[in-house]
Amino acid sequence: MMMKANDTETKRFDKALDEILDLFNNLEDDKPVINYSMEVLQNIERAKLKYGSDMVDKKINTVVYEMLSWLDLNDVKTEDEG
Repeated sequence: MMMKANDTETKRFDKALDEILDLFNNLEDDKPVINYSMEVLQNIERAKLKYGSDMVDKKINTVVYEMLSWLDLNDVKTEDEG
């Protein structure tokens, strides 16, 4: 015979699961890839409000990609690349 959880039990389980996920997500500190100055961060925020996040993200990625293409990085491996 199977017992089905009632609404109270389901809510308690959901709350406990949310807490576990929150704890897991906070185990490691997020380390930014680039440390932008406060002025740059404010301008990015302004641009996203005016033009939308998708467009600003795409433009920033394009500029950074182009800038990095000037550097010879073929002999360097990241942790993800092994």
